[in-house]
Amino acid sequence: MTKLREDEVLLLMGTAKGGFIFRSDARRKNWSVSDPLFKGLMVHHFTFDPRDCESLYAATYSECFGSDIQCSHDGGRKWERTEDGPRYANDSGVSVKCVWHIDPAHASDPDAVFAGVDPAGLFRSDDRGPARTEVEPLTRHESCSRCNPGKGGLSLHSIVPDPHDKRKMHVAISAPGVFYTEDGGRSWQPRNRGTRADFLPDKHPDLGQCVHKLLPAADGKRLYQQNHCGVYRSDSSAEWWTDISKGLTSRFGFRMGTDPKDAASVWVVPVASSEFRADPDGKLTVFRSCDAGRSWQCAAECLPDRNAQLLVLREAMSVYSADAAGVYCGASTGQIFHTRDEGRQWQLLAEFFRRFIQWKRLDRSIESARPPGFSARDSMSFPHPIVKSSWAQKHSEYHELTP
Repeated sequence: MTKLREDEVLLLMGTAKGGFIFRSDARRKNWSVSDPLFKGLMVHHFTFDPRDCESLYAATYSECFGSDIQCSHDGGRKWERTEDGPRYANDSGVSVKCVWHIDPAHASDPDAVFAGVDPAGLFRSDDRGPARTEVEPLTRHESCSRCNPGKGGLSLHSIVPDPHDKRKMHVAISAPGVFYTEDGGRSWQPRNRGTRADFLPDKHPDLGQCVHKLLPAADGKRLYQQNHCGVYRSDSSAEWWTDISKGLTSRFGFRMGTDPKDAASVWVVPVASSEFRADPDGKLTVFRSCDAGRSWQCAAECLPDRNAQLLVLREAMSVYSADAAGVYCGASTGQIFHTRDEGRQWQLLAEFFRRFIQWKRLDRSIESARPPGFSARDSMSFPHPIVKSSWAQKHSEYHELTP
């Protein structure tokens, strides 16, 4: 594994039994796949630092040994472990269960790396190493006594640094909601106005919304979120959220994808409901909006449309910004689907992996299309072995994969 070439596309895949790196060129027709990394460990997040195009970070977890952050600064040839990962102070009364998300900061903050954990907290590093320093003002926010965990825990799972000002950042926590800082993390404000919490007596509280995923748009200003209770957009740095769920088959879901070149383009994968976490009507369906959620179009040609009881989790979608955007999504049952033409037609890239947790698409060709310092942010998680299924034979162009 070497430094990412100009014409190279990488897919970083985190699964319940390790990580994998898929490689292709800009055409994305033939792929190679690495041997398993972090064998036997659950990989909650697997990501890449676009500031040097060779640093990789993985959030790993073992039921026996707990959580850790592993990093490589040579394109994946050698890996270093933190040994103990991010940790709360001994006298805090809490301990880190697992690391949910890792985010290298923007070019305006060239050495910072952030990590979100469960129970909810934000950690940072200032030497491009594993994030170990707790951002205490967020952990000790006055709202902590009112914060309740979601089904997956009290997790900080989304980190969105401002590409233009390193002092500003949004984070999302299940289930308190979105928080914002404009002073480098010294103080934090809840920013949930306009979003619903249908499971609470007060349906529009200032705190208590269950955000499933928070993502920036290409301009670094607009934000999108998939919430437990709808899909939303903000054009005001999250001071107000606009409900953009109308036209979708369900308000519920986990994963979104944003186009790195177009702030108005967004993809979502609806899930039937909180009670039945599978595809609505047994159809794996991806919806795309080209107008910032004002309208939605089904973009599911050649995806499974009968008896498809699949689930795409919060890190399991990635968008590649070629002239016609490519989209990748992974199901918790082990399939990887992708499209090279913005969803007009999907193919099966691989299947029979272990449960996907995280998936990230990386390429250097799109960096010039982003605001200064805007980081490649596309992740998803998947499963293992690569076998051509009867569905793949019937419905998709199958891709050559070489070990």
